[in-house]
Amino acid sequence: MSAPPIESIRVGRVRVPLRRPWASDVTDVTVLPVEVRRTDGVTGYGFSWTPTIGAGAVRAFLEEELAPWWTGRPADPALWPEAWARVHEAGGGGVTTIALAGVDLALWDAAGRRAGTGVAELIGRRHDTLPVYGSGVNLHYSLDELVAQTERWVAAGHRAVKVKIGKPDPREDLERMRAVREVLGPDRELMVDANQRWSLAQAVHALGMLEEVRPAWIEEPLRADDLAEHRELAKRTGIPIAVGENLHTVHRFREALDAGATVLQPNIVRVGGITPFLEIAREVRAAGATLAPHLLPELSAQLAFALPEEHWIEDVEDARFAELGALAEEPGLVFADARVSGGPAAGLGIRFREPREEDTP
Repeated sequence: MSAPPIESIRVGRVRVPLRRPWASDVTDVTVLPVEVRRTDGVTGYGFSWTPTIGAGAVRAFLEEELAPWWTGRPADPALWPEAWARVHEAGGGGVTTIALAGVDLALWDAAGRRAGTGVAELIGRRHDTLPVYGSGVNLHYSLDELVAQTERWVAAGHRAVKVKIGKPDPREDLERMRAVREVLGPDRELMVDANQRWSLAQAVHALGMLEEVRPAWIEEPLRADDLAEHRELAKRTGIPIAVGENLHTVHRFREALDAGATVLQPNIVRVGGITPFLEIAREVRAAGATLAPHLLPELSAQLAFALPEEHWIEDVEDARFAELGALAEEPGLVFADARVSGGPAAGLGIRFREPREEDTP
């Protein structure tokens, strides 16, 4: 896409309190709003996102490395590979790609605003509506709280849910998943997420027990970086393995596919934005694997609308940015009856409500 040069890039910082803490010490998440102003007067709004760790490092990287490099260059997402090559010395992924996402999202948003269309339409919308699965950061919930959450998901019409596992004793995980499965019944999907808590031996043992509740996938059973052990685990369990939220480049996703992962879960911000996400989606499709975008439903849904296949959208209970009152501008998505539809009139429509200077301590 042809685009004028970037005039300026501004980075903010917003703390977003959670309605439902993700752990006793995780009561809020941090967002870094990024504004890219083009020389034609169009401003695009993106963001970088580090839920609990690293916001200061990402902000510094944006302000000290990416903003000076991109200012004066075309406001074109096609420069993403060149920008990544420029910052690669500081790391192939992680802080570098999370920072790149803030600019990339803003560039796509600006292009949509200039064209007067949503980003899904800009890419080429293929779906009017997509299914949503209920998700919870709930390992710290009591059994009664977990059952009540599952009952809310069923009442809302969800055909699939995802639950955290990884208690010190896998028998407790099994007890909790039996209770969840009883509420779900036999026909709804149950996905489980261990968040990298197990060794290979622990994973083989726990998954052997959990086969009883028929998980649709086991997410991050092992340390995400250790693809050799994922390859071995894939030989020793019949439960599909899901990875991706902690992988940062298309190269790591190719390796994960080679290691036997069959469900790939790119987080659009962690991989560096829309531009690399679309490349990863093509790789997953070519491999015949399943794509399941990780978190950020207000962003993930918009991109999934433009993909050929129908994909599940993850929706953590009470954690959408709009629900948390964090947005000054909302993307116009409608979440109802366990599906998502709609979208913004122009761009991404995700602009954060930043604190006024007098509100900042």
